[in-house]
Parts: sequence; structure tokens; C-alpha cells
Amino acid sequence: MANIKRELMVKNIGRDPYKDLIMVDVVQRLGIDYEFKEEIEQVLERQYTAIDELVNNKDLYFVSLCFRLLRQHQYYVSADAFNNFVNKTRNLEIRGESNDALMSLYEASQLRVEGEEVLDEAEYLSRLLLQERMKFLNHDQSIAIKNTLAHPHHKSFARITEKHIISNVVNGNEGYEKALQELVTTDLALMRTIHDRELSAVSRWWNDLGLAQELKLVRDQPLKWYMCTTALLTDPGFSEERIELAKPISLIYIIDDIFDLYGTIDELTLFTEAVNRWDIAATEQLPDYMQKCFLSLHNITNEIGYKIYKKFGLNPIDYLKISWSKLCNAFLEESKWFASGHLPLAEEYLNNGIVSSGVHVALVHMFFLIGDGSTKEQAELITSNASMLSYPAAILRLWDDLGSAKDENQKGHDGSYVTCYMKEHGEVSVEAARKHVQDMISDTWKRLNKECFSPNPYSKTFIKGCLNLARMVPLLYNYADNQSLPQLEEYMKSMFVLPLNC
Repeated sequence: MANIKRELMVKNIGRDPYKDLIMVDVVQRLGIDYEFKEEIEQVLERQYTAIDELVNNKDLYFVSLCFRLLRQHQYYVSADAFNNFVNKTRNLEIRGESNDALMSLYEASQLRVEGEEVLDEAEYLSRLLLQERMKFLNHDQSIAIKNTLAHPHHKSFARITEKHIISNVVNGNEGYEKALQELVTTDLALMRTIHDRELSAVSRWWNDLGLAQELKLVRDQPLKWYMCTTALLTDPGFSEERIELAKPISLIYIIDDIFDLYGTIDELTLFTEAVNRWDIAATEQLPDYMQKCFLSLHNITNEIGYKIYKKFGLNPIDYLKISWSKLCNAFLEESKWFASGHLPLAEEYLNNGIVSSGVHVALVHMFFLIGDGSTKEQAELITSNASMLSYPAAILRLWDDLGSAKDENQKGHDGSYVTCYMKEHGEVSVEAARKHVQDMISDTWKRLNKECFSPNPYSKTFIKGCLNLARMVPLLYNYADNQSLPQLEEYMKSMFVLPLNC
């Protein structure tokens, strides 16, 4: 692979800033950027030193591409970079731009933060123009635009769209398609081998745990839970971390089902108190299945904490316990609401739902598994800066609550932000409520962008994991009419040797 890398990068970068940025874009879209971290930083650092020239550049494709790549890598770039494309009335003048330029602008607009009106307009107008032009383009050109609008790079996973990238982006760029294709093929074979091995380990662990045999109604989806870890931690070097992270993710789902499908309010209250106290003895009055679930939670969390302690020198058990305690308290709050028939105010529901999404539990475990909390000062970051965790959680909760479909195995009643919002605003239609939620998701993405692209104390790996969690949401909740998850299925097919079902 080293020879392919040399042919691909060393022979091509440094000659032309335009082509350098295209190369960075391509390897990121194909999910092989981990192979070129140093080269990517060289290209972007070189471009950032010439940032003043960007404001004077009148090539919309280049400006949009440069803006997006620099922001992705936490280089500050102002939206003023697009001033050359704004008229005296502060409106964008882009109707005469090429399709490639409009697609590049649409991609750049996905990295906007609150208050950047020019990028709000850029998203709306570029989408409108591209949709209008699709009627007059050939099949391949229309597919390229359709894929861009449906899966903008910043909010999608590389594996979903990689088959379109080489032909649509690389073609015609100095004949390095062959080297790129070889690298992608080699990388895909390597990752499939790694993922097959990891999934086998997770499946063995899950079967040995025995909770699925004990609780017939709960979701039994180790593949889906493991796929979440491949989305959060994409670098092949995080193999052990993905296996360990799959364990708390599976328990989030199981405990959620226990609250929705099994326990009475009294039992769930006792279970939550046991988690709050982290005391096995506190479960003695509970049904056998709850005792076994808590014992599994207790043992698995302690085991993960000890493994992290051996590797990095700090035992994060207190932080892990707090994340589980908050989750169960949020689950209990929801159970009380719906057992009583009481619907809370929409904001109250959402604040609780952000916690009950389980995102905090997953990200806290990931934070320590990748070694970001190896000192007391670092560990405190995970509690002092909650926005980095809360924004992906809000995106997940809101997307799920749009109610496009219920999880095929989930028979419980766990409420919906849309329902709470409609009750609170009596004259609002379902369509208006859904539009309100979609706008909230868009605004939350802006806040997440600001959190990730502004200076912050988190590692690039953790920031990428938080973004990846938000990107993962459509895979998990974008149901088709037949209750399938087509995007998740497409993602899984790219990850394994054989196609697998959810």
C-alpha cells in the first residue's frame, strides 16, 4: 500500500493548489484519508497561509471547496470568502455558475454556523438551481447532482457514495484514477477483514451474555449495534475500541426496551435507584431479568473501566456510572409521563429526550476508550463541555421523533416531540410541526458545526466521532415504506464481504 500512496500523493501534491484540494476532497470522500494525514495537513496549511487570496478569487468551485476543507479541519475561514458572489443588495449572484460550482457551493453551505445568512441562501439557491437543471441533463449528470443533494459530504458517510466518486470527481484529473482505485480496493479488503473479525467478537460476547434469551421482546441486533461503532470510529487502528464500545451501545437498547416493554413504574424506579447507587444488593426485590440486566451492566462497565485504567492510567468508572445514572433517570421520567397519560411541554420533553437518546453514554465511553480522559483534568472535559455531546443527541432525538416509522421491533410507547409540540400549539398541523422539527435539526447542525470548528480542547478523533454520530442518524432512522433501512443496508454491504440484513 505504501507504493500506491507514494504514487497517488507524493507525485501529485504541491504542483497545483486547485488539484491538491481536489485530491484531499477525494480521499476524504472515499474514507481513506487516515492514510494521508500528514499530506492533507501540508496541503491545507499551505492553502491557509494564502487565505487572504481566497476573498479575491472569483472561481466559485474553488472558493467553496477551499472553504469547506479548511473548516472541516478547524482552520478559521470567514463566510466573507463568498463576498465576490454577492451583489449590492447582499444577494447571491450564482445563476450563471456551472453545475460543478453549484454542487461545491451546496457542499460548503453544510458547514455553516448560526448567523451566516449568505450560506443559508447558498444552500437554498444552489439546491433550487440544481433541481431545476436536473430536468435537462443526461442520466449520469442528474445522478451526480441527486447524490450531492441527498448525501452532502459533511453530513454523510464515505462508504455510501464512494462508488460515484471516482468517476464523477476524479475522472480527467491527470490519470491517477488507477492508483486511487487500487488503494480503495486494498483498503476495502483490509477493512472488511477487520470488520468481520470484530463482528465475530461482538456476536460471541452478545450470545454469551444471554440477555436475548432471557428477554424475548427486546431488540436482538448485535450487527446494528456494532455498525454504530464502525461509524463513530472509522480508523482501522481502533479495532479493540470498537469491540468495547459495542457493549454499552447494546445495553442502551436493552435497558430502553426494559423501560418501554417490561417493567412496572415501581420496578423501574427500584432499578433506577440501583443504578444510581451502583449497588447489586439494591436489586434484590426486582424480577430476575432486571437483576441479570443490572449485573451485566455493572460487570461490563467495571470491566471497561479497568481496561481503560490499565491502558491509560485513569479509571473512568465514576464518569461511566454517572452517564448510566442520567440515562436511567431520563428513561424513568418518560415512563412516568406515558404511564400517567401526561404529555410534557415540548421543550421539557426534548431536554429529557436528549439524555434518553443514549448518545451521552456512547460518547462518554468513546471519549475514555480512545484515551482522551487519561488525566483528571482531561476527564473533567466530558462534564464541563456538554454541548459537544448534546447537539448530536438532539439531532438524533429530533430525527427519530419525526416519526417516519417505528423501529420494526419496538412495540412500546415512548412519545414524540412532534406530538408534544402539536398539543402545546393547538392549531398546528402535522406538516407544520414536522417542518418545525426539520428546521430545529438544521439549526442544531449549525450549533454542532460551531462547536466542532471553533477552537476547543477535544481531540480531532473525538470531534470526528461526535460528527459521525450525527451523520449516522439518517442511517438508523430513515425508514422506507416497507420498514427497511436502505441507507444502513447500503452502508453495511460496503463493510462486509457478504451482504447482511439488519
